[in-house]
Amino acid sequence: MEQWNLAALEEGESGYVESVSTHLALKHRLQDLGLIPGTRVTCMARSPAGDPCAYLIRGALIALRQTDAREITLRPAHGQGA
Repeated sequence: MEQWNLAALEEGESGYVESVSTHLALKHRLQDLGLIPGTRVTCMARSPAGDPCAYLIRGALIALRQTDAREITLRPAHGQGA
C-alpha cells in the first residue's frame, strides 16, 4: 500500500499513522497527544503561508511545522491516495 507523509495531506484529507521518525523529544510529545501507529489524522487548515498546518488528532487540533510533519509516515484513509 502506498505511503506518504503528513505534510502531503491537503485540507480535508486524512491518513493513518504508520511511523513517527522525529527527534526523540518531539516523538514522545506527539505520542503523549495520541499520535501513534494506527491513529487517524486529518489536515484541517493551512496557514496562509502554508506552514504550519493544523491537524485533527484524536479530537484535538494540533499545529505542526512542515519539517516535523514530513517525519510522520502515513497510509491513506480508505478511498484516498491512488
